[in-house]
Amino acid sequence: MERVDVTILGRDYSLACSAEEKPTLMAAVRHVDQLMLRIQGTGKISSNERIAVMAALQVAGELLAMKAPDGPLGGLAVGDFKRCLLYTSDAADEGLG
Repeated sequence: MERVDVTILGRDYSLACSAEEKPTLMAAVRHVDQLMLRIQGTGKISSNERIAVMAALQVAGELLAMKAPDGPLGGLAVGDFKRCLLYTSDAADEGLG
């Protein structure tokens, strides 16, 4: 494991990751920092905790909106797939599936 020092919203963090994971981690840090700075820049939210929650919600929304690559789930958004699984699970619990 490698120690990586990063700054997010002006605060320093020391993280650990493998050399293979470092480029992905650094991209994630840049993405989160940019989101948080943009949210802070609106001036509507001042608490770092609230800024972090809003950024987390935006990242979660981005993840759920991502489309699956080619294959049996090609073109299906992650959120749609999750809803489908929940519906199937609920239907099975009710004896409908």
